[in-house]
Amino acid sequence: MGKITIEIISKSHAEELLKFEKENREFFEVNIPPRADEYYSLKNIEKILDEIVIEQEKGLCYMYLIRNKSKEIVGRVNLFSIVRGLFQKAEIGYRIGKKYNGCGYATKAVKLAINEAFNKYNLHRIEAGTSQNNIGSQVVLIKNGFEFIGRTRQVIKINEKWEDGILFERIKV
Repeated sequence: MGKITIEIISKSHAEELLKFEKENREFFEVNIPPRADEYYSLKNIEKILDEIVIEQEKGLCYMYLIRNKSKEIVGRVNLFSIVRGLFQKAEIGYRIGKKYNGCGYATKAVKLAINEAFNKYNLHRIEAGTSQNNIGSQVVLIKNGFEFIGRTRQVIKINEKWEDGILFERIKV
């Protein structure tokens, strides 16, 4: 696997991101709700990226591409639902493309995103949730110092079935 980097997302990534999303659509839809066909157009991706850039400028989220040593997109890692003030917290989410899955990219990317969250954005707490069946994501979180804090019942509908969520947290020490 080698060295990886995370790169803050911008509108200039639209075509490359669309290609990545199309290549991994079926793979991702095993663990996330399916997206409509309209999602997978360049015009739509550009619109979404415009919105993300504005939200990033306001400090509401920080969305990253994960790149391997060949500079290919292997996945995404996102800090979102950022709350400032008394809480200083965010949620983290990530996904790795099918051909790179199981190679350690998520573990390394989450580590890099945690560093950004705590040291660059001065957050105190990061929360994460996975579906009950997504053991791989749970392992990534545990390897990165997250602790299990609970379960939410029937919190997300994936492939027409309500699933429980497994909740984790990591506090800056």
